Amino acid sequence: MVKPALAYLDIVRRVRDRFPVPIAAYNVSGEFAMVKAAAQKGWIDERRVALEILTSIKRAGADMILTYFARTPRAGCKAGLDAPRSPVPFFLSLR
Repeated sequence: MVKPALAYLDIVRRVRDRFPVPIAAYNVSGEFAMVKAAAQKGWIDERRVALEILTSIKRAGADMILTYFARTPRAGCKAGLDAPRSPVPFFLSLR
């Protein structure tokens, strides 16, 4: 597992290229809080930014993402963005 995912996308890619095992990435609470705060101020579109973050983690090579943006394992990017203020991380499988 690579943690934090967003700051270490290059590491996710290096691990993917080097090891023939499933790769997990943890989109940590600070990354989630940063998006939520900016969206509350109207600076960004939360849904679009969250989708971009999750897409970038997947493109870097993650097979699985542990993220506060997903409310259920299959919620993925759509329903997961309505998470409560004190979220619990959920597993989002990309395979």
